[in-house]
Amino acid sequence: MRQRFTRARERARYYERYVPFALAVLMIPAGILLFGSAPIFATILVLLGLAGTLTGLHDLTQTQHALMRNYPLSSRMRYLLEHFRPEIRQYFVEDDHAETPFSREQRAVVYRRAKGIEGVRPFGTLCNVYSDGYEWLNHSMATTHLPDSDFRIHIGGPDCKQPYDSSVVNISGMSYGALSPNAIEALNRAAKAGNFAHTTGEGSISRYHRMGGDLVWQIGSGYFGCRNDDGTFNAERFAENAAGEAVKMIEIKLSQGAKPGHGGILPGPKVTEAIAEARGVKVGVACVSPSSHSAFSTPRGLCDFIAQLRRLSGGKPIGIKMCVGHPWEWFAMAKAFHETGIAPDFIVVDGGEGGTGAAPVEFADHKGAPLRDGLMLVHNTLVGLNMRDRIKLIASAKIITAFDICRISALGADGVNMARGFMFAIGCIQAQACHTGKCPTGITTQDADRYRALVVPDKAVRAARFHEATMFAVKEACESSGLDHPDAFTPHHLMIRTSPREVRSAASLYDWLSPGELLTEKVSHPAFAKYWDRAQIDSFAMAS
Repeated sequence: MRQRFTRARERARYYERYVPFALAVLMIPAGILLFGSAPIFATILVLLGLAGTLTGLHDLTQTQHALMRNYPLSSRMRYLLEHFRPEIRQYFVEDDHAETPFSREQRAVVYRRAKGIEGVRPFGTLCNVYSDGYEWLNHSMATTHLPDSDFRIHIGGPDCKQPYDSSVVNISGMSYGALSPNAIEALNRAAKAGNFAHTTGEGSISRYHRMGGDLVWQIGSGYFGCRNDDGTFNAERFAENAAGEAVKMIEIKLSQGAKPGHGGILPGPKVTEAIAEARGVKVGVACVSPSSHSAFSTPRGLCDFIAQLRRLSGGKPIGIKMCVGHPWEWFAMAKAFHETGIAPDFIVVDGGEGGTGAAPVEFADHKGAPLRDGLMLVHNTLVGLNMRDRIKLIASAKIITAFDICRISALGADGVNMARGFMFAIGCIQAQACHTGKCPTGITTQDADRYRALVVPDKAVRAARFHEATMFAVKEACESSGLDHPDAFTPHHLMIRTSPREVRSAASLYDWLSPGELLTEKVSHPAFAKYWDRAQIDSFAMAS
């Protein structure tokens, strides 16, 4: 009896595979029978039946997809649900604080501020304040009252002839090619309106970057905008572009090993005329950034390159952008800065949390130090060499709110760069289709039909308004902590819950170097004790 029941169940499962297809076939005669009494409904039924029958026949006869052949018609429901899974999860499943990659609450904060909507919340926090890892900033009984929220940082070391007073919050590097023309133009107009800086991304300065906003010209390993035909650095072209009045600083991007790039566009698409104009490459060919720089190969060579760019630019601030990888490589650079006396005016520390571009999942999830760890290592190194006052540190990763800014300032940053925050401000909905060229909002695409829907004046106003509202929130955070500037936050202000019954400040939770400690024989920090003496300025390799 059991064997008979099992065989019957197996036969039922076999025929269940064809039930949707059979229903589609039966809809045709059913529609024909109903034609006299309900012609409209019957017509719809016949058309649906024909469409389903033809689709099912195609599934049965094709040889490319086993699932479709075994489950004609019904398998397509699986593909449909899989296609809409990110949207279903984002809008109906995940809670307000699930950061995948940005939470609904984070996005809502940006949208409200960009639109000028009141951003207060009733009834208290939604966070579990007793969960491990919960963080807060201590407030003061002696609050300050600041006249405005236009916090600036002075960037420019002793060798800089044209220092720049930068906003604490600026737009991070997003290339034209990765972003659409209208998106780049909107961001640059916002930078002009809000008096903050717009980093070009390694795709160089396009015509859409020239809308009056201050620029930080980012130079990657492809040397776009200052390259020879073979991809090597061209000093004359660099000097010509760097002389532009809008260019306030130059940023050397070093992190190709952490986030393999393609010059800001995917390898598949070919370069358009406007992209070729900005990057100095030929129209119609693939645009690829090499994995390393050809202008230098050692830490000492990097110092020489910094000095060369400073001279060619007429003394403008020169910085580097990196995601911390091997600690001995960063230590080698820091040693070179100290021993040669040639140092960058600023360092942008990027986090391994991922950026606006597309990368293999292995790189996005497991390459590069997260922002906090990388920033604290860089900060400690410069403190230990007595160089911290000379070099400004800019943090760039998943930073959205004023709390994010103040928290990262407490861990060593002087300012922050935002990419995805400004993308949200101009309409990004986190569809995660950036790499497809089919961005639904027209932000990350070169499809004219899509990006023309992005109205530049309106989006520029929103991005500028988001910056203004964020800076005002930073002002309120500083005032409530009794401070005059976000760079006055220290590790003592940041509290971190380590267990339900234990709270520690960042000052006691992490290891911090004292000024000049690396210039002595005694180094207590474990990373420095292990790798500092093995770093060498004439090679990025670790000494044996």
